[in-house]
Amino acid sequence: MSLNTLLNINKTLISIFQLNFPKKSYAKAATSSVSMLGMKKKKMVKSGPAIEKKVLPVETDPNRLVNYCCGSNIYLTGEDIKLAPNSEYPEWLWSIRTGPTPPLEDLDPNSMEYWRKVRKMAIKQNMQLLKLKKF
Repeated sequence: MSLNTLLNINKTLISIFQLNFPKKSYAKAATSSVSMLGMKKKKMVKSGPAIEKKVLPVETDPNRLVNYCCGSNIYLTGEDIKLAPNSEYPEWLWSIRTGPTPPLEDLDPNSMEYWRKVRKMAIKQNMQLLKLKKF
């Protein structure tokens, strides 16, 4: 190639570069409502009046707390459920586990609870491994 053709190629590349990247606009502060990328700035909109928090009534009567299941009535009319003696409730009610789940070694491998716990542990382990990845 001759020197003239190389200069012509160089000039065309410079002119293409200048068309695609305007001069002196990269350092300007975005003062208008349109930024350099062509996206409009988001305007902060004030919300309406502040919502007042509802104060729920708390039962303080000890006799009512002992004899009724407070908060069980969800309707405007009626009253809460009266608690009965323990002998009137079914036996299985008192054997319900309310604490944490037992360890995996104590569960039967033929039960659904066992396999649900295995699946949950595998999901947790996979999430931990994903957090260790850089990308």
